[in-house]
Amino acid sequence: MTVTAPPPARRRPVTPDAELVWDPEGALHLGQTLGVLGRGNADPLVRLAAPDAVWVTAGTAAGPVTALFSRTGAGRPLQRPVRVRAWGPGAEEFLLEAPRWAGAEDAWERFEVSDAFRALPHRLSAARHHHPGLRLPSTGRVLDRAVLSVLEQRVTVREAVAAHRQLVRRYGEPAPGPAPEGMRVPPTAEAWCRVPVWEWHRAGVDGARAATVRRVAGRAAALERLGRAPLDAELHRGLRSIPGLGPWTVAEIVQCTHGDPDSVSVFDFHLADTVCWFFDRRPGDDRRMLELLEPWRGNRQRVVRLLRASGFRKPSFAPRLHPEDHRRR
Repeated sequence: MTVTAPPPARRRPVTPDAELVWDPEGALHLGQTLGVLGRGNADPLVRLAAPDAVWVTAGTAAGPVTALFSRTGAGRPLQRPVRVRAWGPGAEEFLLEAPRWAGAEDAWERFEVSDAFRALPHRLSAARHHHPGLRLPSTGRVLDRAVLSVLEQRVTVREAVAAHRQLVRRYGEPAPGPAPEGMRVPPTAEAWCRVPVWEWHRAGVDGARAATVRRVAGRAAALERLGRAPLDAELHRGLRSIPGLGPWTVAEIVQCTHGDPDSVSVFDFHLADTVCWFFDRRPGDDRRMLELLEPWRGNRQRVVRLLRASGFRKPSFAPRLHPEDHRRR
């Protein structure tokens, strides 16, 4: 009997299809800036390989792309040139927007010389001193961010992350190039619309969130235009016009797609309490949180990011919630 050997495994190309080197013009920490886009060490779309080396995947009009953001050259670590290597059919198109992903359009300078910045509590101004490379990313990828934010509605982070990973790994394409194991290109709008009811159920996604994702995917062309739109009230109104996208979801979207320095995630399960504990040393609600952040209107999201960067944690008074899984009952 003749045994035919299996064909050799195809080696993934190491040489990038396109490459960009650019000067960030100031301090930039890639991990802190791009890390907010991902959810943990096994995220299929964003992966931190090192503090200043980040893998991302995306879909473009020309096709899928995998990109590695890293530093090159000599000099101070946070001020060295950024090198972006990209693989896949969409490599050249992605490089046109890559600097925005890394916060190239985010300017802290005006805030840092303002009276409002000088009015920050010492712990927050110290956080900026210790994290000068923290910037707000601006990906323009409204569909991808909207899907993640919808999946995070009304459930724990653990549940949302598990659902997102399961669905992206099943319906997203394998990432081109030498991407880390398990990375995928985000599913297209058509792929999200094709997810059957039982797959949503297996991922632990209820019918309301699944329906919202399908509505969002059905408006993909409009969302693509909004991704290129300026950051203004019209952008917020456009997103809010989609049923299921409320104030929290819209804030979570524009913070990453447009680098919104002011949007605050009201109705968040933890944020209001965290802000109120920091300033008032007691719990509070969204109304009180907005009152406390009012002196920094225009830069309230920057203040929230500094609060998180400072390492402050509100007190815990109860065991961690462990949601019960009803899918197999």
